[in-house]
Amino acid sequence: VIIYGDLPKNKENVIYLSNHQCTVDWIIADMLAIRQNALGHVRYVLKDGLKWLPLYGWYFSQHGGVYVKRSAKFNEKEMREKLRAQMKAETPMYLVIFPEGTRYNPEIPKVIADSQSFAEKEGLAILKHVLTPRVKATHVAVDTMKDYLDAVYDVTVAYEGTVDHKGQRKLAPSMTEFLCKECPRVHIFIDRIELKDIPEEQMYMRRWLHERFEIKDKLLIEFYDAKDSKRRNKFPGKSVHSKLSLKKTLPSLLFLGGLTASMLLTESGRKLYVKTWIYGTLIGCLWVSIKP
Repeated sequence: VIIYGDLPKNKENVIYLSNHQCTVDWIIADMLAIRQNALGHVRYVLKDGLKWLPLYGWYFSQHGGVYVKRSAKFNEKEMREKLRAQMKAETPMYLVIFPEGTRYNPEIPKVIADSQSFAEKEGLAILKHVLTPRVKATHVAVDTMKDYLDAVYDVTVAYEGTVDHKGQRKLAPSMTEFLCKECPRVHIFIDRIELKDIPEEQMYMRRWLHERFEIKDKLLIEFYDAKDSKRRNKFPGKSVHSKLSLKKTLPSLLFLGGLTASMLLTESGRKLYVKTWIYGTLIGCLWVSIKP
C-alpha cells in the first residue's frame, strides 16, 4: 500500500469521496481507516439493490450504511433522517461515497461514452479515467452533517497491473485477484479538505465536485498515460510505503479464522453455519424491506 498526500494520524469524522473501479474499493477505505484506528467507524452509501445481499445487506444497514436509489428515485429525506439518527447517537462517522454512482469499467465503453456525452452537454470538462460524478448524495451528506464533520477526504485509487501490453487500461482487479496478490501494489492519493472550502449550495457544489474529479483524472492520466515511462504506475509527489504491524491484523485473523474453523470441523457446527446464512438472510431481507 503506497500512500500519497495527507492522511491524518488521528481518527476524524469525515466523508470519504473516491473514484470507483471494483469491489476492492470498498476495503481501500478500511485500509486507510485502520491506519487511523478508525476501522469500526466506516459506513457506506450504497446502491439500493445491495440491501438484498445475504447477511451483508442487513449488516451494512444496521452499521449505519445508507442505501440510495439513482436519479429521480433518490430519496433525500430518507437519507437525511438516517444520517441525523447517526449523529443523534453520536456515531463516529467515516462515510464512504462513490460519487460516480457505478464502476468505471473499460470493458463497457458505452457507460464511459454516455458519461462523457452528459458532461459535454452540461458544459463540464470531459473526463478520461473517471466517470462524471453525481452530486446528490454528497450534497445531502455534507449539508446534513456539516456541524458534525471534521473534514472531507478526497481519495484517488489506482491499481498496478491494470494496463495491457498496448498501454490500454484494463479492468481493475476482482477481490479474488487482489487477495491473491495479482495486483502487486495499490496507490492511494489523499487530499484532506476543510468544510469551509466546500460550497454549500448544490449547484455550486456540483461544480466543485466535478473539479475534484478533474484533479483525479489528471492524477490517473499521469499514472496510466505519462509519456515518460518512469513516471507511470505512480502518482506525483512524495509517497510512503505503508505497512501495518501484526498487532493490528493478527488478532482479528486468529479470532475469525478460529471461530469459522471450529464451526466447519464439526457436524453440528456446519449445520449451524448453514442455518445462519439461510435464516439470517431471510430475516435480514425482511428487516431492510421494513426499515431500510
